[in-house]
Amino acid sequence: MDRIDEWFPNYSAEGRELVRVAYQVAEKALEGEVRGNGKPFLEHPVGVARIVSDEIGLPPECIAAVFLHEAVRKHPALDIACLKLDKSIYTMVDGLNKISTIKPKDTRLEAENYKKLIIQYSRDPRVTVLKLADRLEVMRNLDIFPKASRERKVMETLLLYIPLAHQLGLYNMKREMEDIYLSYAEPEQYRLITNKLKATEKDREKLMEEFIGPLQQKLSDAGIKYKLKIRTKAAYSIWTKMQKQKVPFEGVYDVFAIRFIIDCEDDPKIEKDLCWRVYSFVTEEYEPDTSRLRDWITNPKTNGYESLHITVRNKDNSYVEVQIRTRRMDEVAENGFASHWSYKGIRREESMDKWLTAVRFALEHPDTDAPEDLPQPPEKDIFVFTPTGELRTLPNGASVLDFAFHIHTNIGYHCVGGKVNGKPVPIKEKLRTGDVVEIQTGKNQKPARDWLGYVVTAKARSRIKVAMNEEEFRKASDGRELLFRRLKNWKLEFPDEMMTEFMKRNRYTSERSMMAAIGDGTLDINVIKEYILSEDQRRAEALEAAQAAEAAKAFHEGEGDGHDDILVINAKDLKGLDYRMAKCCNPVFGDDVFGFVTRAEGIKIHRITCPNAARLIEMYPYRIQKVRWADVPSKGTFQVALRVTAELDGTVLNRIMEVVNNFRASIRSFNVSENLRAGTYEVTMKISVPSNLELDKVVSQIRALRQVIKVGRG
Repeated sequence: MDRIDEWFPNYSAEGRELVRVAYQVAEKALEGEVRGNGKPFLEHPVGVARIVSDEIGLPPECIAAVFLHEAVRKHPALDIACLKLDKSIYTMVDGLNKISTIKPKDTRLEAENYKKLIIQYSRDPRVTVLKLADRLEVMRNLDIFPKASRERKVMETLLLYIPLAHQLGLYNMKREMEDIYLSYAEPEQYRLITNKLKATEKDREKLMEEFIGPLQQKLSDAGIKYKLKIRTKAAYSIWTKMQKQKVPFEGVYDVFAIRFIIDCEDDPKIEKDLCWRVYSFVTEEYEPDTSRLRDWITNPKTNGYESLHITVRNKDNSYVEVQIRTRRMDEVAENGFASHWSYKGIRREESMDKWLTAVRFALEHPDTDAPEDLPQPPEKDIFVFTPTGELRTLPNGASVLDFAFHIHTNIGYHCVGGKVNGKPVPIKEKLRTGDVVEIQTGKNQKPARDWLGYVVTAKARSRIKVAMNEEEFRKASDGRELLFRRLKNWKLEFPDEMMTEFMKRNRYTSERSMMAAIGDGTLDINVIKEYILSEDQRRAEALEAAQAAEAAKAFHEGEGDGHDDILVINAKDLKGLDYRMAKCCNPVFGDDVFGFVTRAEGIKIHRITCPNAARLIEMYPYRIQKVRWADVPSKGTFQVALRVTAELDGTVLNRIMEVVNNFRASIRSFNVSENLRAGTYEVTMKISVPSNLELDKVVSQIRALRQVIKVGRG
């Protein structure tokens, strides 16, 4: 048995022979080509072909197209017409070759535009599916790519390939790419979610057992045959819900779901009645949240999806999502290629919908020829080019001035006109698809109010309005500099919440208007000083009272016989308990933390996102100590490391230090190295802060600096 027989055993002998011919062409053409890890480049098309065959189930013609595409891509002059293969194979190879010429790093295409170009190149709709398989293989091997290339591929995958996989019903592929994306793009969030899933696994297992128990007898007595599916939400899906709903991990209700799959006849009335009977058993036993009831049995979705979804709460106030459906409904939901993309609210376009229907048809009927004519997407935008060939997308009606602001704000500010297809034109000239636009600038040119009548893009309008308010910005800048200089001299702090209250009392609608009032002298800065002093005195009195109350509460609780296995900590010693902050992650008051009992150094406090957290939780669960911070922070401070990447601008280092000094933070060390190849400063500093709230302010303000590219905790 050769490799082709081993890799593709499910194809017929004729199908394997077709694949073998294409493989031999690729093997010869790619001889000597290697990947980033030094291994033969041929591994890439082989990996793609295995995905197409084993995980998607497309026919051997598609496998042949994968191998021939890579051969021709590396050697454009290679003649594959002499192979005299089926016309559909050449069509797919041609489409894949054209798509490979579109480089987002060169054209800066937005995802939707990239999708539209893929449609134009996909005479055979299976081309897009092959491209998705190609990207999945790349994502599985991201480590072999250089950092810059890896970051670009990760972002392309999020914006383009994940939505396409979702639209085509390739859900397993979609979920895998999502989780890989999250592990690279947001490694700390990925660790937080996966570590919390590991840490709460036993809790979920216990919850499942307790949930199912009371229902088993009722379902058995009712003669209902069913199967249970238990699923834990993927890390990326949990993360997106946390971002969208602005909740922590614990606030995502459907991390854990129980699915009842009822075994019954494929009769609509019987199916509906049984689903509602199971629903009644569940809601009799557990308290339902009726606001979260989703009845897609009475009113199925347009994609054919049918199911009952309900969230219930048990006696321990734990929430569980319950899905109820029949075997037929589950098969459609899991394996059907209906337009499932509307289920998640993805934007629909009529021609896109028709084209995707054609792709789904090809997936479901692999032996049927693809449609000859594919509909093109509606032209709601115009597509114009820079002199170097970069594609830029603008709305209909956009002018030369819109294009200038689209390129760069400063180019827009100094635009005096342009050349369209080599012909000089004024700034108000309207553009059309296909135009090649070159912007002309003048150093003495400044924005004028009548420019607002020449532009249609939000960016251009907003930048012009900003320029019109330049004087107010200048005054605000002067006022801000004066305020913080005086505050530093007075050794006073003016935190955001205190500033907001001051503005409310004095009827300032924005921070900028208040700073401008300081800048032009209409607001006496001594008024702010008196306000801060009075507020500081009031807060100190309140804090003292709260600490006294907390101490009394702790004393009375200590007199009882109960035992609390949660360690309550602050920045100072706690009744002689020996604990320390772990240096590997430097926890700060307010961080999500846990304790680890060491053998010689007492309890060490780690952040839940610590790089060592997963190993400690998995290998030493019996040494994990639950920890929470005291309700009232102590007056101690925490050291934390920050890493900042910034442009090679000498002023940025002073600005970073000024930001730190503007808050309740102090710099303990400050190291700078230059990355001349990347053109950046790499700053590593240690600062002392009282809590993560103050740290967030420092990080936010540093990130807002124009020259700063990236900032994060070390």
